[in-house]
Amino acid sequence: MTHHRRKIIIDTDPGQDDAVAILLALASPEDVEVLGITAVAGNVPLPLTERNARIICELADKPDTLVFAGCDRPLQRALVTAEHVHGKTGLDGPQLADPVMPLQAQHGVDFIIETLRREAAHTVTLCPLGPLTNIATAMQRAPDITARIQQIILMGGAYFEVGNITPAAEFNIYVDPQAAEIVFKSGVPLVVMPLDVTHQVLTNRKRIEAFRALGTEPGRMVAEWTDFFERFDMQKYGSEGAPLHDPCVIAYLIRPELFQGRHINVEIEATSELTMGMTVADWWGVSNRPANALFIGSVDADGFFAVLTERIGRL
Repeated sequence: MTHHRRKIIIDTDPGQDDAVAILLALASPEDVEVLGITAVAGNVPLPLTERNARIICELADKPDTLVFAGCDRPLQRALVTAEHVHGKTGLDGPQLADPVMPLQAQHGVDFIIETLRREAAHTVTLCPLGPLTNIATAMQRAPDITARIQQIILMGGAYFEVGNITPAAEFNIYVDPQAAEIVFKSGVPLVVMPLDVTHQVLTNRKRIEAFRALGTEPGRMVAEWTDFFERFDMQKYGSEGAPLHDPCVIAYLIRPELFQGRHINVEIEATSELTMGMTVADWWGVSNRPANALFIGSVDADGFFAVLTERIGRL
C-alpha cells in the first residue's frame, strides 16, 4: 500500500491517552510529520495541558517539537474538566520533572491559521484529541483556511456507547458542543473515532506488560500511565482494562486498514441541556441528511496494540 507521509497538527488536552497518541506520532516520522502541537483546555485546564504536552515531547526526546497554548475555555460554556479520570495534573501516575523546552510565544490558533495558509492546500491534517475549541476558533477567525484542510481525524463522540460524561454525550464533544457543531458543519472531510471504537482497544495485563518489557523510559511511562487511568475505567465499566481513546487517531494515519466505518451524517446537539454534546450519528442512514463524516465502528485491537508497542519501542 503506497503511503504518503502526512503533515499533521496535533490539538490536544493531555491526558494519559493523549500522551500515548503524541508518543506514537513522534515515533513514526515515516508516516507523520508533526508540524506542531496545540494545547487546549479539556481534561485539565490549559496551564496543565500545555505543560503536559511539553513533558511528553521531552519523554520522546523530541524537544524541538513546537508546542503552543491555545484556548483556555470553550466558545460559550464554562469549562468542564476530567481530573476524576486523569488525576489533578492530567498526567497522574509517576512524578515527572518540569519541562525544560519552551512553550512557543504564538497563540495556538494563530499557529493553526498561519500553517494552513503557508502549506499547500490539502496537505495538512488536523488531529484533535480533545475539545474542538481551537479548531473552531481558527475556522471562525480565518474562514479561508477551512477549504485548505486535508482532513480532520478526531477522537470524540459516540453512537452505540452513547455517553461517558453525561448519559448522552462523550467528553470531548460535551466540553465544547458549539465548537464541535462548527467543525462538523465545516465541510472538511472528517474521520471520527468514537467511544464505540476506543472501547474496543482495552489495555490488559499482557498489553501493559509489553510496554514495560520494552525496557525504555517511554515504555515504562506508558505502562505506568495506563496502570493509573485503567483503575477508573475498570471500576466504571467492569471491563478488563481501559480504552486507549486518543492513539486511535494516530494509528489511523499509520495503519488505516485496521479500522472500519461508515460514511454517514453526524450532527451535534448544541441546544438541549439533557442531550448537550450528543453526536447524533445516522449509522442506519434514516435521515437523508448528507454524509459529513467517516464514522469508525470497529478496529483490529491486536493489530492496534502491535503497532503501538512497536512504535513506542523505538523511542
